[in-house]
Amino acid sequence: MNVTAWVLVPVAVTLVAAVAAVLIVIVVVKGTASRDRATVLKAVAEVIRAVRGSRR
Repeated sequence: MNVTAWVLVPVAVTLVAAVAAVLIVIVVVKGTASRDRATVLKAVAEVIRAVRGSRR
């Protein structure tokens, strides 16, 4: 692969993951009561961290 592909592939993957995370949050938050949103967002963040492998 050339240098352009080495740069564009990680950028594209990151962009797709970010868009997917935003869409997941929008769909999940839409169906919850306001008192449960913090718990739902915390759970979504935990799943994203687990998928990325940067669990703290």
